Amino acid sequence: MSDPYFQTLFAERIGGAGYGKGTDIYKFEKIKRAKRKALADFPDRSLVDFGIGENDAMAPESVREKLAAEVNRPENRGYMDNGNSFFKEAVARFMQRTFGVQLDPVTQVNHAIGSKPALAMLPACFINPGDVTLMTVPGYPVAGTHTRYYGGSVFRLPLHAENNFFPDFSAVPADIWDKTKLLVINYPNSPTGKTATREFYEQVVALAKQHEFVVVQDAAHSILSYDQPPSSFLAVPGAMDVGVEVHSLSKGFDMIGWRIGWVCGHATIVRAFADVKDNSDSGQFGAIQNAAAFALDDESIPVRTRTKYQRRLEKLVNMLNACGFSCQMPGGTYFLYTRAPRGLADGTVFENAEAASQYLITQHSIVTVPWDDAGPYLRFSVTYEAADEPSEDALMAAAAERLMKSQMVF
Repeated sequence: MSDPYFQTLFAERIGGAGYGKGTDIYKFEKIKRAKRKALADFPDRSLVDFGIGENDAMAPESVREKLAAEVNRPENRGYMDNGNSFFKEAVARFMQRTFGVQLDPVTQVNHAIGSKPALAMLPACFINPGDVTLMTVPGYPVAGTHTRYYGGSVFRLPLHAENNFFPDFSAVPADIWDKTKLLVINYPNSPTGKTATREFYEQVVALAKQHEFVVVQDAAHSILSYDQPPSSFLAVPGAMDVGVEVHSLSKGFDMIGWRIGWVCGHATIVRAFADVKDNSDSGQFGAIQNAAAFALDDESIPVRTRTKYQRRLEKLVNMLNACGFSCQMPGGTYFLYTRAPRGLADGTVFENAEAASQYLITQHSIVTVPWDDAGPYLRFSVTYEAADEPSEDALMAAAAERLMKSQMVF
């Protein structure tokens, strides 16, 4: 069958004339296929799914009730463009109360339809062909993808345990610094779980001023901090002069799927984001913005969410260590990032983390996400579905029994 006439018209940024002809399989598609195989091969054995990367609970009932009331308000029916004042003011209150960060809700806050679109739009504000975005890996790739869309390139900053999962800025060559427009960081870090220190943020501010680039701190997991109180990059002196922070209500408020977040920080950068956003979407539904504002004003919601995931992570760490892994409680997020097994006692060798992950799924119905960007690691998530603590304990017991049988070598 011949190609359609438009096959040669696809933009090079998505593959050009070769679009749709590649045979590479995306990591998460491989995981989905392995899960289907496990269910087919072992129909009587349930999946223990540590691979899910989204909250397992619905938004609190009070927030859902607020949404239901707001849906029927006629003033919420229209386009919201760059947001309404209720949400921006709630964000300002939340940032002041939680992090001690003072913001002008009019000029320094703008809503986003989730943090993902925000991270996709911010490169449009700065990246021209030839420019560079510095990004930590492993990590969320969206800002890097859109940097390339605009003709820029990404310089990867690996996160290694030896450097406490902070980037080694001394490894950046002088010619890269000269072309750098953006530095994208993410703390608490996904997937490593590392939380940022004040000293690290101070280093970032100093580098931004020295090399004249903009900092984008992805704070999607900001509330899920266990080894220290939740913190903000913008609370560090000078940070407001060099960048913005991107927040989301998905993780800390159980509002996965509601698609609501915000960008805050330097007023001019926020305005540039708003200008790009104005030409990309027409704003999130006003009822969702108002329900999100209601959630932000309820201090109990993030506390409950954080407590649950901390409890689950502590159980997971204890169980995995008992099964031969060597892991410790992460500083934040709901992910546990740990070295992958090297193989099995029978001599089987895992070439990388992906091979270990595929083995665990297909042979033991235990789902994890592999990361091989900075060494062979597995990411376990505690967002599995469990109705109560006894259910959590039962799931841990099932996972432990299967892992013990596997006789893995580390």
